[in-house]
Amino acid sequence: MMLPSNRVRFLVSTQPIDFRKGHDGLAALVSSQLRKDPFTGTVFVFRSRRADRLKLLFWDGTGLVMAYKRLEDATFTWPAIKDGVMALNHAQFEALFAGLDWRKVKALETRPPAAAE
Repeated sequence: MMLPSNRVRFLVSTQPIDFRKGHDGLAALVSSQLRKDPFTGTVFVFRSRRADRLKLLFWDGTGLVMAYKRLEDATFTWPAIKDGVMALNHAQFEALFAGLDWRKVKALETRPPAAAE
């Protein structure tokens, strides 16, 4: 999957959306319902009602990019349906996108070394 760098933020909309929405409709949804700016480079993840599809929307600096994925024989593991968004780290997003249970992925917390050897 071609995505921005590892430093990008991933925000998952917890409400299912109308999957007929395109670039502009999703950008409007990000602004009006999620109260976020769709032109910051953040990757917004949307789910379908059937839970077997997802859409991604992000600004790459030159235009809005939208990606769509459908699982053939399974469903994605989604957070509980409620209002708002939740953040995923890069490893959790990769697991979600692969159809795995992202809740079992824990990122290692790293800190810079105290001194160089």
